Amino acid sequence: MERLLSLNQHRKRWGARRHVVADPDLAAMRERIIDAGEAVQTRGSEKSLDRHLANLRCEFSGQSELLFHHAALIVLIRREVRAAENVERFITLWTQEAEFLCRNLNLRWLISAADTFAEHAPDPQARAIGMMASLLGNTVKVGESDRYIRGAEALAPLPDRIETLQTELVPLFEGMSVFTVGTDDTLRNMYWRLEPFFAHGPAGMIFKTVYDRMQVNDTAFARLRALHHRARTGWWNEGTDE
Repeated sequence: MERLLSLNQHRKRWGARRHVVADPDLAAMRERIIDAGEAVQTRGSEKSLDRHLANLRCEFSGQSELLFHHAALIVLIRREVRAAENVERFITLWTQEAEFLCRNLNLRWLISAADTFAEHAPDPQARAIGMMASLLGNTVKVGESDRYIRGAEALAPLPDRIETLQTELVPLFEGMSVFTVGTDDTLRNMYWRLEPFFAHGPAGMIFKTVYDRMQVNDTAFARLRALHHRARTGWWNEGTDE
């Protein structure tokens, strides 16, 4: 009720009708490249839908128009613009173009897509997998944000601590302990449990792409991977190296 009566919510939807693409030619969009000058990533959300989408179009300058169309659909869904129709278009887009989208979207938009599946997918399992992908992405973001805030980016691994972990249990909290860096099989076992979810439609493809990207970007996963030396307990797909 509060959202319904909110003037701000209505402002965010003004002018939305002209941004709804009823029957888009996805193949043509995929081939068209946006030329909007220098690409600039958006930060936050403009109240004006026209201005927000114009900024987003600039963010995708030099990239396929299909990627901007995907972002615009998410914006329209979040602003509750003909939500049912746009959710259907979003699901259709992912059904037809999942491979292209996973290959070309950055993590920001993959996680936004996962959020949209989590909230709106008609398939309960797709919702759950979308939530898993979002949780993974945002949990890593929490850790890396904390690392930045504390100025810990330049800290190097301490060899004596790594050596201690080979023979001693180092507690964290509530029964959890530090990984046995270099040999631990916990993440390998987790990967095996995740594989069936990775195979479940577009949501699974998003989840796998987010997971794989976390292994090659500067994250705790990748930093632990760099210290890992027991091949049979690796938790990454070698084919994802970049």
